[in-house]
Amino acid sequence: MGIKIGNIELYMGPTELGAPDNLEDVIVRFIDGAQKRLDVAVQELESKPIADALIRARQRKVVVRVVLEWDYLSVAKALSKPYEPNGSNEDNRQIHDALLRANMRVHTDYNPHIFHQKFIVRDSSTDEAALLTGSTNFTPTGTSSNLNHVVIIHDKAVAKIYWREFKEIMQGHFGKLNEGHDEFPPEIDVSGVRVKVLFSPDHNPEMEIMKQMAKAQRRIDFAIFTFSESSGIDDTMIALSRPGAIKIRGAMDGPAARQPWTAARNVANAGAELYAVPHRGGLNKLHHKLMIIDERVIIAGSFNYTGPATRLNDENIIILGDLATAEATARDRQRQLAGYALTEIDRIIEDHGVRY
Repeated sequence: MGIKIGNIELYMGPTELGAPDNLEDVIVRFIDGAQKRLDVAVQELESKPIADALIRARQRKVVVRVVLEWDYLSVAKALSKPYEPNGSNEDNRQIHDALLRANMRVHTDYNPHIFHQKFIVRDSSTDEAALLTGSTNFTPTGTSSNLNHVVIIHDKAVAKIYWREFKEIMQGHFGKLNEGHDEFPPEIDVSGVRVKVLFSPDHNPEMEIMKQMAKAQRRIDFAIFTFSESSGIDDTMIALSRPGAIKIRGAMDGPAARQPWTAARNVANAGAELYAVPHRGGLNKLHHKLMIIDERVIIAGSFNYTGPATRLNDENIIILGDLATAEATARDRQRQLAGYALTEIDRIIEDHGVRY
């Protein structure tokens, strides 16, 4: 299903939890559409259908490069029989080995903290270049029992922004290992919708989210895994929640909301309408990193609203829309995209939310 506005696609999943879209199928179809090249940067790859799609791509001579988080391939303690399958994350290791046997370039991250990206650049050197990103890890949990989203953009300029980031990742030039500071990527017009991309830690996505929130005139809606008191986003929410100001409503993962470091209590006490989403009925996590501003601007991607995500981890946000847009058709397209995401936030709150 999903929604497609010009060259922008947006998906909300999974169907197993009542959402409209099968995220695993979306990712597999995207990979199956590759003709020349696939550059994959994802925290975890445990889904066999997604791995099979990558192998099919390689078998039809597509160049495939993959970067993964090391933690899901290692073991906490040395195994006494390391040649025998054993321990947690064995599916990750088997898929890792299969990709190598299929003659792909597979690397584990160079970041001592968390490699938290979730994106694929497809056919970056062609006019058919496309980008897939969002909050979804390529795992059975990520696509079937966590609430997540996927964004696909068919645009060579946007794909090039992510391809450059992938190139830097492959060179180890990011985080504390960065040899310089990357300039902010240009803003791109895609089918009349402004697209803005930022990578953490170089571009400080937290500050950009705070700036976007400060532009709100009426309301801010969100569905997020967590946010912490080390983030400035919670302070912005508190400031905007004062009586007579902006309506702030959102859902966050239930267990994350109970952590001592979370900002949930402070934000709720300030007047925000906050809902915790418990793990029940097959729901593992609310894993979105999703915000809608004035029913027109979407902030999506892999970025959790925390201090480590800002300072240490490899992350990205993608902003769809601009409140300053005056042209009627562009405003309508923004509303359609944001409306699809907002409908899912409404559903999450209605079906799963418990008032905090």
